[in-house]
Amino acid sequence: MQAADEPLASRLRPRTLDEIAGQQHIVGPGRLLRRAIEADQLSSVIFYGPPGTGKTTLARVIANRTSARFVAINAVLAGIKDLRAAVERARAQRTELFGKRTILFVDEVHRFNKAQQDALLPWVEDGTLILVGATTENPYFEVNKALVSRSRLFRLEPLSDSDLHAVLRRALTADAGYGARRVILEPAASEHLVDVANGDARALLNALELAVETTPEDDQGRIVVDLGVAEESIQRRAVLYDREGDAHFDTISAFIKSIRGSDPDASLYWLSRMVYAGEDPRFILRRLIILASEDVGLAAPEALSVVTAAAAAFDRVGMPEGRFHLAHATLFLAACPKSNSAMGFFDALAAVASERTGDVPVALKDPSRDAKGSGHGEGYLYPHAYRDHWVAQQYLPEALQGRIFWRPSEQGWEGSIRDEVQRRREAQLAAMVEPLSEPLSWSADQDVERWMRRSLGAAGGRLQQLRDAVFEVAGVERHHLVADLSAGTGLLLWEAVRRAPEGHAWARAADSVIAAGLEELARGLPELRRPRVVIGGLAELAEAARAEAVRFDRLVGRDALGDVAGWADEAAVLPGLLAPGGRLVLVVAQPARAQRLVQLAAWALPGLDPGLHGAWSSAEEAIYAELAEPGGDVEALAGVLTQAGLIATAEELSLAGELRVDAGMVERWLAATPDSWLGRLGQHLPASTKIEVAAAVRALVGRTVPWASGLGRVVARMEAT
Repeated sequence: MQAADEPLASRLRPRTLDEIAGQQHIVGPGRLLRRAIEADQLSSVIFYGPPGTGKTTLARVIANRTSARFVAINAVLAGIKDLRAAVERARAQRTELFGKRTILFVDEVHRFNKAQQDALLPWVEDGTLILVGATTENPYFEVNKALVSRSRLFRLEPLSDSDLHAVLRRALTADAGYGARRVILEPAASEHLVDVANGDARALLNALELAVETTPEDDQGRIVVDLGVAEESIQRRAVLYDREGDAHFDTISAFIKSIRGSDPDASLYWLSRMVYAGEDPRFILRRLIILASEDVGLAAPEALSVVTAAAAAFDRVGMPEGRFHLAHATLFLAACPKSNSAMGFFDALAAVASERTGDVPVALKDPSRDAKGSGHGEGYLYPHAYRDHWVAQQYLPEALQGRIFWRPSEQGWEGSIRDEVQRRREAQLAAMVEPLSEPLSWSADQDVERWMRRSLGAAGGRLQQLRDAVFEVAGVERHHLVADLSAGTGLLLWEAVRRAPEGHAWARAADSVIAAGLEELARGLPELRRPRVVIGGLAELAEAARAEAVRFDRLVGRDALGDVAGWADEAAVLPGLLAPGGRLVLVVAQPARAQRLVQLAAWALPGLDPGLHGAWSSAEEAIYAELAEPGGDVEALAGVLTQAGLIATAEELSLAGELRVDAGMVERWLAATPDSWLGRLGQHLPASTKIEVAAAVRALVGRTVPWASGLGRVVARMEAT
């Protein structure tokens, strides 16, 4: 029962998932969070995002749907005593009520101190409590790392204008709102309220409530909220900015990146956001002084002088006139040529920290103390005694001879001296230049990540390149719904599962055998992370998606549309699968661009007879011309997708890598069957030449050879509505 004096924002709080405005990226049909709530299988979660986006609302929806006991506390008001009471009651529920779960909702969870967060940890870990936390701060920084690692994080975004308009309409028509009163909200007033609310539903409803409750009825019994009333009700735009929170760090980050990216308009905008919100101007100026050396550096050496002068001028003038100096420094840096070559210092620092310390060369040592006894300074060439005041000599320790730490860019003043620096460096470098190697490493401390890698382990380098060719342009986000249109071994599917942990991955399996294999591999995943496998063609996938009201953000596939004769029918299904603004990425094999073994033989056997090479090369080109199929014509495929209503482009890619040739591989190539590589090649060669070719191919066994293959990629998208 709602109290009559309950605030409008509280009275209108959604009770179901379908009533929630916005946040479809986490609560839309098919998304992980929605499925977990509807199945009452929620594990510990933390919701974070700006005020008024629905964090507490989601917690209340969970409370309405779950069979578990739901307990809510506010971290600002609660202490260790409250936590202990909640834990004791939850333990009793588990034992006395045969394992009944307890969901503990902690609002403003980042307000708990370390001791309070630590007190929660063991009970979340052993399942006594299922934590639902809500915070406006980034939990990666503000919440205990151990607690974060045991929870799934969901970010809520500011509501769009269309979402806020929907909230207004509901407020004016719902019985819990003003449905029983004659409230007329003029269009200009509605636009102003939505614009100034800035994605915050609570701010919007509070402003509407103030406008309605302070406006008298006219002679017709109506409450008319015009633009003037709206402006009085919400006069200042809500700018999310906490000088110790996420908004502070995110905004200064956007400011610095805009200057680094030489965008003066964006730089001024983010500067204005900070000044408007009351940021300390000296903090901004300190960051600009750092940027003048870090990102502009010697491309414009005067930048540091300009910014430090602006900072000194600000100290003399203060606010509000000091805003001119902030703008002056910001615009100068944004317009400057950029170079981060000063980062070479950190390469040198790393060398000092990690490599054996070399002695100062004798010629560079101070001769004033021990020149006679130890020869300090002997052999030093005095640059001013030479033409151009420079002479080639080494200044680094012997172990570091030839190392390069500073690499001048082509920008500004640096660009003007770059060639001269390089010329002198070349004259100075010793004959022995140490080869540089870059160690590669990776770590995975999550069971799911380790499982993913095991599942993909046998794919090999070239298959991983193929996978990367899809996902480098697919742009899969964590909340996306992704479908693999031709799952096969799961090469693309498991990557989709990994990249969209808060969304869901679907897979089309051509038959029950493939489906069973995928489902068996998926047993290593938590139930809600397992992909949805559909057996059949694209039509069956579309039917299953319609049944669950799902449209996909991304579709991916490898040779997914079958033979060219069926392309048009298959392509016609795709627009119905894609969400507005969704993207399709297909890769197709191009047999005619496959690696030629004659190239490998010529590379591995420099003495290969020219006559044999010529005959072999001609025969191999002939068999690949026979193998070339229309299925590899990506331009034609892009045309079919365009006819189906998508916007499609096509390109050819080359996959390069290495292959270690083993005996089993060679025997398959040389098998005595008409369809083997040698069997096809032999149709274009005399028997004697065929024997010579086989001998040359066998000579590749045990060698690691360069291997290249061709691939076609088509990227298509749906128009956003």
